[in-house]
Amino acid sequence: MNATATAAPKAKANATAPARGRPVLGRFPLPLRVLGYALVVGVGLVYLLPFALQLVTGFKTDPDAAAHPLGLVPTTPTTAAYQRLFGLSQAGDGVPFLRWLGNSTLVAVLVTAGRVLFDSMAGYALARLRFRGRSLLFGFVVGVMAVPGVALLIPKFLVLNSFGLFDTYTGMILPLMVDAAGIFIMKQFFESIPREVEEAARVDGAGVIRTFWSVVLPMARPALITLTILSFQGSWNEFTHFLVATQSGQYETLTTGLARFVSGGLGGGTQYPLKLAAALLATLPVAALFFCFQRYFVQGANSGAVKE
Repeated sequence: MNATATAAPKAKANATAPARGRPVLGRFPLPLRVLGYALVVGVGLVYLLPFALQLVTGFKTDPDAAAHPLGLVPTTPTTAAYQRLFGLSQAGDGVPFLRWLGNSTLVAVLVTAGRVLFDSMAGYALARLRFRGRSLLFGFVVGVMAVPGVALLIPKFLVLNSFGLFDTYTGMILPLMVDAAGIFIMKQFFESIPREVEEAARVDGAGVIRTFWSVVLPMARPALITLTILSFQGSWNEFTHFLVATQSGQYETLTTGLARFVSGGLGGGTQYPLKLAAALLATLPVAALFFCFQRYFVQGANSGAVKE
């Protein structure tokens, strides 16, 4: 009797479960669903069209790109643009793309490593440690996030010039190694971790540093991956800081080099294939990093938004 009574609610729950988990479009008639999916596919194709044009134009000649800027099939396919970028052109008109790429890679890797380390340490201190002025310090962090980056260009230049860091790798990297937004993200995530985990570590004799490094930090992997993606993307695409921190060609990154290229600093003519090929190659590392870790990126965003 009891088994029958308990089986009926379970069967009813199982019968209604697929209805609750059914996609939103699945609740509409078939014609509306087809129209909805067609609309989604159409919007996706429109979004991908600029990237397709960027890819195809890199294999066009200059006259072909100027005459058919929206053509998706090159009239006379050529790899001349990529040969110039990688210094393989026989005409001696190469572009220092590899130097730009090397500088961007060096800066992005060091800045990302510094932000992951320092932002996580600062976020944990603001989330868990009790010290005088903690709320005021966190208010300063939030206030820095509200300041437009353009307003800091002249102060950055004056500080770098005063300390002898202007036009050096140190001046390019050091000011970017701590980020207020990264501190905020890590603080919010650490506050979502139950305190019982840290209390158990303290009972076992672990100090603050050991608890942070061996217990809390491994649990923050989604947030760390999120911070890594945002830090790498931000430092890879950084432009204004490098604009005021350097002036020599040997310190040019992809952003500053491509900006000078687009403005006509490397020759006349439109040079659409060369410009779009360089822009495509500059986009690939960030896109690959995001697609490889997008699952952890979503987990980190959700975990930071939900507090226990």
